Amino acid sequence: MAQILLTGSSRGIGSAISAALRARGAHIIGHATSAVDASTIAADFADPPSPQLLWDEAMERSGGSIDVLINNAGLFSANPIDLSDIAWLDGWEDTLRINLTAAAQLSRFAIRQWIDRGQPGRIVHIASRAGHRGDSPAHWHYAAAKAGLLALHKTIARAYAAQGILSFAIAPGFTDSSEGEDYLASRGGPALLADIPLGRVATPAEIAAIASFCALEAPASMTGATIDANGASYVR
Repeated sequence: MAQILLTGSSRGIGSAISAALRARGAHIIGHATSAVDASTIAADFADPPSPQLLWDEAMERSGGSIDVLINNAGLFSANPIDLSDIAWLDGWEDTLRINLTAAAQLSRFAIRQWIDRGQPGRIVHIASRAGHRGDSPAHWHYAAAKAGLLALHKTIARAYAAQGILSFAIAPGFTDSSEGEDYLASRGGPALLADIPLGRVATPAEIAAIASFCALEAPASMTGATIDANGASYVR
């Protein structure tokens, strides 16, 4: 049974990934800013020590070995450029810490464990279309964090493939989660959908299907791949 640490598991894409992997027989150690049940570890990634505390608790709950890390936790909050300097910088730092730095810390802990023990491992990063094409004027920080996550993923894939450590990234466009609905409403909804050739946004279940494949069965030769799921609204 695969032992999987999944961040941001309590809602949206994370909840769908958790359900899909449990259905496949995986043991999920979930994470949320506030614990929602006994299987979820509470850790606020805005607090610098939290990723280390989460990793230590996850290792204890797993019996001392994590096989797969899924970096899904994220913050999507507007940060307009006309805020005060301090408010804008605070928004920038919070988003970078939660969306990128915490993922980097957890990836580091996982890779060190796998190398020290001579065992393979997998990391799946939930990035965003924004990491390729940017985002709205109020979301510089979000796009920068997701672009950084993609660069982190590629670096891990290239650096550790020879040791059996694989890295995959998924770059969704708009997704029909609570965050996605809020964003669609704030950007005009129907007009935004007109930019998606598929005619609709992705569902959490679709992203979960891709994440499950990457976590459990994607062939090793796929390491370093970024899988787009945006309804052809951005093709590379």
